[in-house]
Amino acid sequence: MEVRKLAGEERFAAYLTAVYCFHMRVEDVEERREKNVNATIEDWGAFDDNNTLMARVINNKYDFYVDGTAVKAGGIGAVATLPEYRNSGAIRAIFKDLLPEAYANGEVISALYPFKHEFYRKFGYETVIGWSRYSLTPELLCRYRFDGEVVKWNPGDPVTDFMTVYNVFATQFNLAHARTEEQMEEHVHVDKPYIDRRFSYVLKADGEPIAYVIFKDIKNDPAAILKVEECAWTCRDGFRAVLGFLARFEADYGTIEMRLPAGIDLLRIIVTPNAYAVKETVFPNFMLRVINAKKLLETIKKPADCDFTIKITDEMISENNRTYRVLSDRVEVVGERFAADDGSAADAAPKADIELNVRALGQLAIGALNMDEALLRTDVTVNAKEEMLRRVFIPKNIFVGEEF
Repeated sequence: MEVRKLAGEERFAAYLTAVYCFHMRVEDVEERREKNVNATIEDWGAFDDNNTLMARVINNKYDFYVDGTAVKAGGIGAVATLPEYRNSGAIRAIFKDLLPEAYANGEVISALYPFKHEFYRKFGYETVIGWSRYSLTPELLCRYRFDGEVVKWNPGDPVTDFMTVYNVFATQFNLAHARTEEQMEEHVHVDKPYIDRRFSYVLKADGEPIAYVIFKDIKNDPAAILKVEECAWTCRDGFRAVLGFLARFEADYGTIEMRLPAGIDLLRIIVTPNAYAVKETVFPNFMLRVINAKKLLETIKKPADCDFTIKITDEMISENNRTYRVLSDRVEVVGERFAADDGSAADAAPKADIELNVRALGQLAIGALNMDEALLRTDVTVNAKEEMLRRVFIPKNIFVGEEF
């Protein structure tokens, strides 16, 4: 088996693999040949001894916010193996090369949407709750009202106001992408709004954008569903503007479904006649991996008196297998690199205040796991300085807005 980055016609073969594995219906695949052959995205493939493509993985490029700082991130997508090559280790072989290169290229974290969580845990990924979905009837928002300006976006309009809101909103949430205007336009754009039934609005107060709502109209019996695909706000009034805007649709929809960032619990906030009628669904369909542990520890916010040691194990990126001293302004290596699968070598490293693998580290650093929960995991050991660790690894709000 050989693993390499794809180029030219190999990219088209990878596209055909995706068409097959993801149940896509494409009448004329040849129409897509030129686009795929000339693609520039980082695309990896595993080939058998006859140079036939067995499997492919795409590593998309993002800049995700971590405690207000944008860091380089990979977005793993299009993971596909042809049936005749499954259980051959092809995906593992790709990750074995892809992950160390991601480290060398400066990526700090990597993320993906799993088909099966246990499959990707083998490669160092762990579950992160990126959002919750709330389902309610419009009349439950009757106590909210927005009397400001509502501006509907139409194809060809600028996305400046959306960016104004998003740039304030996104920096407050871990894993939010530092979008460009082109990327924002991809979020609001539709080719045929009245066929796709997807609409975007900016909400303004005193002429300034304070929120936006992107929603889709879902046909449903006995009443249609208003599905909020994304909403963002700059302030408390902006959040209330979103609720007041949605309250306007009482005559149009039987149900509103809205997705909110993890950490923003609508049931703790909303003033409604009947909170029992608000339904919440949590989605565990996102996973995170630490690519560069030292950079991640340097990036997260820490108290001024921060000082603890942490021992990390990583089965696929050997550079992460170290013990670090974490201070408020720097992270120092205090232990030589050790082999994650070699118990005697690992025991030679200095004893640390906390010992864990990259799966738990990713959850803790991003704020998806608190220390009480971490202490219940079998792969986390706290030897000392628990009070300090509780002040460093605190719950944080998370917003996952990109799909890949």
